[in-house]
Amino acid sequence: MHQVTADEDAQSSMADTITVSGVFEGSEDIALARDLARSFLTDVQAVHGLPVSPDTMSRVQLVVSELVTNARKYAPGPCLLTLELTGAVVHVTVWDSDPTPPTLLAPDPSRIGRHGLEIVMALGQSFAIHREPVGKRITTTILLEDDPA
Repeated sequence: MHQVTADEDAQSSMADTITVSGVFEGSEDIALARDLARSFLTDVQAVHGLPVSPDTMSRVQLVVSELVTNARKYAPGPCLLTLELTGAVVHVTVWDSDPTPPTLLAPDPSRIGRHGLEIVMALGQSFAIHREPVGKRITTTILLEDDPA
């Protein structure tokens, strides 16, 4: 895994946006992606003083795990995970080299496996798939604090 963190000057000029990214190349890196998410949110709370509930911590780690797992399973080459905090929203973005959008299956409780995108869509406030000149980018947003609804 290779990790890139935005520097302090870039962060202050981006209107309170906090960002971290990591490149993951193997299935063993999925745990490292979850660790990156946990470390990012721990820093958001400890360094920046923003509240992060245990539920938010769990949701972000699960979404990261599902998106990185899909990228590693279905796309050749590495994937790039970017976590970005803007205001009270965490944007989780995973880029991979395969331009084919994932198949969004209808919910089916009898199906074994292939529920990752259902989970991501259920936990996030938004979900988007963008084709890139090379590959695709999948983004979901999660509220930093628990949504009372």
